[in-house]
Amino acid sequence: MSELPPDHSSEPDPFDEIVGAETERDPDLAVIEAGSRTLRAQGGPPEADIPARPADPEVDKALREVEAELATRWGETKLEPSVTRIAALMDVLGEPQRSYPSIHITGTNGKTSTARMIEALLGAFELRTGRYTSPHVQSITERISLDGAPMDAERFVETYRDIQPYVEMVDGQQEFRLSFFEVLTGMAYAAFADAPVDVAVVEVGMGGSWDATNVIDGDVAVVTPIDLDHTDRLGTTPGEIAVEKAGIVKQGATVILAQQPVDAAQVMLKKAVEVDATVAREGLEFGVVSRQLAVGGQMLTLRGLGGEYEEVFLPVHGAYQAHNAAVALAAVEAFFGVGAARAERLDIDTVRKAFAAVAAPGRMEVVRRSPTVVLDAAHNPAGARATAEGVSEVFDFSRLIGVVGMSGDKNVRGLLEAFEPIFAEVVITQNSSHRAMDADALAALAVEVFGEERVQVEPRLDDALEAAITLAEEEGEFAGGGVLVTGSVITVGEARLLLGRG
Repeated sequence: MSELPPDHSSEPDPFDEIVGAETERDPDLAVIEAGSRTLRAQGGPPEADIPARPADPEVDKALREVEAELATRWGETKLEPSVTRIAALMDVLGEPQRSYPSIHITGTNGKTSTARMIEALLGAFELRTGRYTSPHVQSITERISLDGAPMDAERFVETYRDIQPYVEMVDGQQEFRLSFFEVLTGMAYAAFADAPVDVAVVEVGMGGSWDATNVIDGDVAVVTPIDLDHTDRLGTTPGEIAVEKAGIVKQGATVILAQQPVDAAQVMLKKAVEVDATVAREGLEFGVVSRQLAVGGQMLTLRGLGGEYEEVFLPVHGAYQAHNAAVALAAVEAFFGVGAARAERLDIDTVRKAFAAVAAPGRMEVVRRSPTVVLDAAHNPAGARATAEGVSEVFDFSRLIGVVGMSGDKNVRGLLEAFEPIFAEVVITQNSSHRAMDADALAALAVEVFGEERVQVEPRLDDALEAAITLAEEEGEFAGGGVLVTGSVITVGEARLLLGRG
């Protein structure tokens, strides 16, 4: 265990020294320099890497054709729980997923953010990475990243066309055609082998044991916090859900276990024993030592498997993101053998550089000022509670307006109840997905939670955004009103486009 930081209580207070120095300075010069510091501090987090539509009309047309062909397949919510089809595709492709080591990530919330952090750390240590995550915020090409950037549209199309004959071959041999998600998974694994990558960072789509991604043998299995979601398919308790998610833990792997409900932790630890896996647990072997709010993010001290990492700036908000950072750091340490083959920590300057470059589009992302508009893709009660806590901690809104559009297969009431304490009013809307819950049906539930006087219905998302911004501005330009758009990744992605991002 790392030593406690030294006691600096007898040392001069740096703040007092700054005040003393500024007192003796030319007042006009002090004002100018203070303004300069403010501008630098408000530079904000790195720009999120969300691709726009291709500028070349021919490439855009080709991408739209691929999207249309993929749309004819089973969507991500229609499942036949089996890896038979994806295993058959991997076989005819020559097992591309065996050509590189992988870090496999499951859990309920925080998977994509954790994957991005792992990718950033590996890239900072000069490894070529492939990242596969879902769903996408705006562009389907976001799902497959190479070297920290989404695959460009032309390469995405080429990858699809390359594996298309093999996809059709497998389709003809199986009872059911490969699904949308299975084809994308095959594309990712093929693209990673073709690059080639040094390591793949792969996020589970749903569950674990029968998820299409589970044809890899992850050297490191990461389990972010497990909570209730997809209960119709995975189970009605965290322990039942953990049984499915434990399927990614392979023989001799290292398991990085975020803080879990007791029943979920028991399942994971039992599975680790069965397959002789090594376990590192948040709060015991690694964790967040301290965190402080900072302009544009937070300043962390993390305890990793090899020691403490001080003064790590993370340009995203929320306590849950700090915990994601601790999990990501431990996963990369485990990948490099820290805690097993070696005991020293990773190069701290490289770790700091990596975390400072992390972007998390659609996760507590500020996309507009005056009034401030925040996007967050929380879509279940646990995610909503974490977002509500983060918004309350980071922003001093005098009046917060919610814009909520959800999928009908989610715990809608639970999410609304999580946001009720922080929303002054809520504008109910719906996104363009066929899974979107009807705005009137969603509003009926919202009235039960918020009361009729706090609920407004605007089925079109553009109208909902305009209404919410108008409500937030009612107190005046400098009153501190804000808007939070949430409920679904699709809602957030479409709002992002409407607000001029991507």
